[in-house]
Amino acid sequence: MLVQLQQAAKSSALKGLMKRQILKGSAYLRPTVLSRRQQSNLAVGQSQPFVPTPKYIQQDRDAIVRILSSVGSRREVEQYLRYFTSFEAQRFAIIKVGGAILTDELDTLAQSLAFLNHVGLYPIVVHGAGPQLNKILASRGIEAQYSDGIRITDAETLAVARKVFLEENAKLVEALERLGTRARPIIGGVFQAEYLDKEKYNYVGKIVNVNKAPIEHSIRAGTLPILTSMAETASGQTLNVNADITAGELARVLKPLKVVYLNEKGGLIHGVTKKKISSIYLDREYNDLMKEPWVKYGTKLKIREIKELLDTLPRTSSVAIISTKDLQKELFTESGAGTMICRGFKINHADSLDSLPSKALEDLILHHNALPSTYASVEDFKKSFANAKLRVYSDSYNESIAVVDLSNPELPVLAAFGAYDRNWLNNVVDSLLSTLRTDFPSLLWRLHPSTKNLEWFFAKSEGTLFANNLYYFWYGAKDLNTISNFIKSDQPFASACLSSNLAEANPKTTTNSATPPNPPNTAQKRSFSTFSRWNSNKMIRPFVSNVAKRFYSVEAQQIHKPLKAVSSKPSKIVLLGARGHTGKNLISLINTHPHFELSHVSSRELKGTKLPGYSKKEIHYVNLSVDDVKKLEEEGEVDAWVMALPNGVCKPYVDALTSANGKSVIVDLSADYRFENNWNYGLPELNDRVALRNSKRISNPGCYATGSQVGLAPILSFIGGQPSIFGVSGYSGAGTKPSPKNDLNVLTNNLIPYSLTDHIHEREISHHLNQPVAFVPHVASWFQGITLTLNVPLNKSITSRELRNLYQERYADEPLINVQGDVPLVKDISFKNHVSVGGFGVHSGGKRAVIVVTIDNLLKGAATQALQNLNLACGYDEYAGIQLD
Repeated sequence: MLVQLQQAAKSSALKGLMKRQILKGSAYLRPTVLSRRQQSNLAVGQSQPFVPTPKYIQQDRDAIVRILSSVGSRREVEQYLRYFTSFEAQRFAIIKVGGAILTDELDTLAQSLAFLNHVGLYPIVVHGAGPQLNKILASRGIEAQYSDGIRITDAETLAVARKVFLEENAKLVEALERLGTRARPIIGGVFQAEYLDKEKYNYVGKIVNVNKAPIEHSIRAGTLPILTSMAETASGQTLNVNADITAGELARVLKPLKVVYLNEKGGLIHGVTKKKISSIYLDREYNDLMKEPWVKYGTKLKIREIKELLDTLPRTSSVAIISTKDLQKELFTESGAGTMICRGFKINHADSLDSLPSKALEDLILHHNALPSTYASVEDFKKSFANAKLRVYSDSYNESIAVVDLSNPELPVLAAFGAYDRNWLNNVVDSLLSTLRTDFPSLLWRLHPSTKNLEWFFAKSEGTLFANNLYYFWYGAKDLNTISNFIKSDQPFASACLSSNLAEANPKTTTNSATPPNPPNTAQKRSFSTFSRWNSNKMIRPFVSNVAKRFYSVEAQQIHKPLKAVSSKPSKIVLLGARGHTGKNLISLINTHPHFELSHVSSRELKGTKLPGYSKKEIHYVNLSVDDVKKLEEEGEVDAWVMALPNGVCKPYVDALTSANGKSVIVDLSADYRFENNWNYGLPELNDRVALRNSKRISNPGCYATGSQVGLAPILSFIGGQPSIFGVSGYSGAGTKPSPKNDLNVLTNNLIPYSLTDHIHEREISHHLNQPVAFVPHVASWFQGITLTLNVPLNKSITSRELRNLYQERYADEPLINVQGDVPLVKDISFKNHVSVGGFGVHSGGKRAVIVVTIDNLLKGAATQALQNLNLACGYDEYAGIQLD
């Protein structure tokens, strides 16, 4: 597994990008993370293996996620990352490392830990040193003594053990720091112990108290805590404690999501089959497992100790026994790599919804149901199936549910499938579906395109179809006419779901709450997953969404009409992340704004230097911590926060502002909150300006996404298939960090395609237009500006003139959207605040249109749009401080 990661890193543009940073003397390489020996070697010109710095890799988290995705799907990696990072840092994982690992696999271990840290995770490492201790004792002619599997530790053995533990701890810390990962040795002060049995074992301890403060201090300082398994008595006497026991006692206090034991075998081996055991669910397997004749001695003791540990931890916790090289695969994929042990669950079934507690039923049907519905209450749900024959499945904790409608015995239909978020990650939903597959040879279900775990359903189905504004999935179906007839008859249900979703997207409270992500690229795997096959057979004509009609209604005209000022009170702005191109452009716009002024500009690299290009007052860059941000919010010193930070970095700051219960506005320029229902998506020309005016949480759209949505919105009701978008950006879109995508030596006489599938903007465009699209980005040798060529299949014939008229009517009152007859050019959009739309080519058959859109990626694609959103949320004229071209 690790070899794959290393090869991916070696072969990817990421390594070349980082290497150029070093050769150019980039500030991203901080000498403080290198050992003195490394600095000395670099100074005299000795060759050193390239190592990335934590800061750099954290800013390139998306690239690291792509590397990690080599162990599984990107969905799995991102889903587990979100899950792990949703808890306190110290609750991620405790990793117990045996002494043999430190001797034989030190580099592999350090690389695995470094990768985890580079994506923002802080594993807590507890290590032993048994083999090393035995080796030194043997060299001195001392034979190791054990009783009941516990090392007898006399004074001489203890003295050697202390020295060995310190040396092994230092070896791991230094190995991590050579990789640019900050680590902190913690060799005491955590475990307080009493003598286990002084007469029998001498200096061996029994842990009676765990002080987690040193660990928390380490994580807050951004360093990995590396602990030995030594303990002290209340009077300060050092005692030896088994590393497995130490890790278990620490887990009882911290209650981590994962407890990981690294061993050479990579898991528990079945005594009969001699194969690795993939998983053990203790609640249903423990008693039978312990009766197996091959489960004895150390194996029996280990399983018993793990059960006793897990019985004291939350049910979300699990123990993994794995090899060092498979650490990432175990943590970030559903299949795992070693042996996963958890308390587990049982799947129950009944023939009535009354079998579940009413509270659980309400949560799962109304709040955690993956399937579309129109039910306002559980009573509505029950009433709609009053005369139906049902089969109801649930786990033993009533945290997951599946309801199957058996009204049509030829085609059972999944009526509800609900699960708490954690159950998507601990195999509960997999077990639920496995049970359904056992009981039902065929099954059909429908999902809205915005479903959170849509890719999981794609992977579990044998066929899919998008129709009636829904995805229809099935497995085991023999007669496709049965599915066809069902989908044709299902339009009233689908229309009701759509109406329900639109009603939820009340313009006074939120926007586009029911919008789809880009569907996964599964056509190669599915027999019936595309429009074309169904349409060519004339079996089903896909239902065209009526969402587009909102653009032409009287109400919509009021919602989308530009809003004038309702306030003239000055506002103080804090900009977090001012080093990049977008930050600089936003500073320039605020400098000429009649009502905004900057109060703080935060940049870790530029801390202490004067802010250039701002003349309202003298400002120096600061490095605001999460605590600083919270304090400013609590003191009411800030009116609006602009997050110009890399993807995946904003959450701690947003959480701090939320916990402070302040009244300030947040505009996030990253992609972190563009898919959150409780955030307003800030594309004023297409979304609800009234909602933006009343919003405190605004996600600023991406540059490609803004241009693409402006180019597609007026013809949504005409789209008859999946539009494809060919986008080309200037190299400013690649940011300020050197890479092949902003290296003129690479770009000259060249065009570089990248992120050929699943680009974040592909998902964003699809999500907010409620229309799946295919998007392929490229980067070219000019500095700023984007051109987008939109190739759109149509469901009805239209002329070029009619097409242009649609756009002119739609954007007649939008000063930042320019509709023109000819093809817009990049050179005419650079340094301009508007979007240009033109070309309007229509194929001779009348069923395919081509529209060209240009946009400045740094202005209307980022900074100008952010200023629009700030103006609206702070009560000013929408275009205050914006030059109308």
